Amino acid sequence: MTYCNPCLAPTEDKPNRRRNMFQEAKTMGILIRDQYGQPYMVPNTAFNVGMLDLTHPDTTTWFKNILWEMADDGIRGWMADFGEGEDPIEAHNRYPELWAKINREFVEEWKASRKAGEDEDDDEIVFFMRAGFRDSPKWGMLFWEGDQMVSWQQNDGIKSTIVGLLSSGLSGYAFNHSDIGGYSGVSFPIVKYRRSEELLLRWMELNAFTTVFRTHEGNKPSCNSQFYSNDRTYSHFARFAKVYNAWKFYRIQLVKEAARKGLPVCRHLFLHYPDDDKVHKLSYQQFLVGTEILVVPVLDKGKNKVKAYFPIGEERPWVACLDRGVILESRQ
Repeated sequence: MTYCNPCLAPTEDKPNRRRNMFQEAKTMGILIRDQYGQPYMVPNTAFNVGMLDLTHPDTTTWFKNILWEMADDGIRGWMADFGEGEDPIEAHNRYPELWAKINREFVEEWKASRKAGEDEDDDEIVFFMRAGFRDSPKWGMLFWEGDQMVSWQQNDGIKSTIVGLLSSGLSGYAFNHSDIGGYSGVSFPIVKYRRSEELLLRWMELNAFTTVFRTHEGNKPSCNSQFYSNDRTYSHFARFAKVYNAWKFYRIQLVKEAARKGLPVCRHLFLHYPDDDKVHKLSYQQFLVGTEILVVPVLDKGKNKVKAYFPIGEERPWVACLDRGVILESRQ
């Protein structure tokens, strides 16, 4: 798995490049241009980039050729990052849809090119995105929630990923997830956000019940606890990778259901318990996977216990799977 985005940086000073894609795109006239006809350069972290003009008829063919090179090199998945349009009126919402469409068309063309009987294990290919609009779920294969802080925060940390997961699910994004451990760290003299081991372990537990179970080193890898940091992080990651694998049969069922009905894999409880007033007050505290799994993660620093609310509805009993000292509380 690798990475790509529609933003091209000048690489004249990079001796190890295979191609100067920025110069190629500039020469072809497929970069977004300013009022003077020059590439419109956009600040991107510590450097400026030119954005591909996805409305230009030559852009799609050019970029698909890059994806073909990736696939020929053995790549079978990528993060199709960015995709946010620059002009808020003309293209901001349309741009991510076009970005998703180009990537999806390539996937379908690549699959169609595979010879019958060729290695079937090599026929799977996937990409995932963060930017989107109305038609993005039509083209995007998977989505992720962008760059949360490596923190316990409700507004931009581990708790916020559940809010984003459930709200996006209600908006048509059936297959979504977050980076295990978060992404954005800060190392200023006064303000510091560094991923603790405890936060990483809790995020592993949470994401074992989302569509994708995927780690990320973050923007400051050396400051963050990683799944490979020590024996405890290794074993915890292995354990919850097994948990993720254990419900694969159900995940496949939910993916097929999503394709038919649009229901998300991870769901807010009010979808199935609309008459329960207490359910409507829940935000990040717990959620459903399909109709059969109720997930109540530990989301606070230094905590080892949570309370689970079992909603009123169907007569069948809930079966509790206790783990690490969970307290279960039911109104039924």
